[in-house]
Amino acid sequence: MEHEINFGRYAIFQTGGKQYQGIEGKTVSIEKLNALPGAKVVFDEVLLRRVDDKTVEVGQPFLTKPIKAEVLKHDKGPKLISFMFKRRKKIRRKIGHRQPCTIVRILEI
Repeated sequence: MEHEINFGRYAIFQTGGKQYQGIEGKTVSIEKLNALPGAKVVFDEVLLRRVDDKTVEVGQPFLTKPIKAEVLKHDKGPKLISFMFKRRKKIRRKIGHRQPCTIVRILEI
């Protein structure tokens, strides 16, 4: 028995030098934006859009129709630990870092 996977409508967009997959109604954690919570944002750099099971639009490099989203909140990502150690030298250095991010809800693809 074969299982059919239905991904529905989604788009691949670029912001902050990284690429993300956006699905209508879902939330995405992206690089920090300078926008207040509740503000509407537009992502112009859309690389790929899947409209239905048979139609896929690919930009060269970008598509003309943008993606609309709403800023939900600003947050911090998971803690990353950087540890430096040199044996027999009494050198140990531990640094933690949490990257700021923005949570957005995709409204329209």
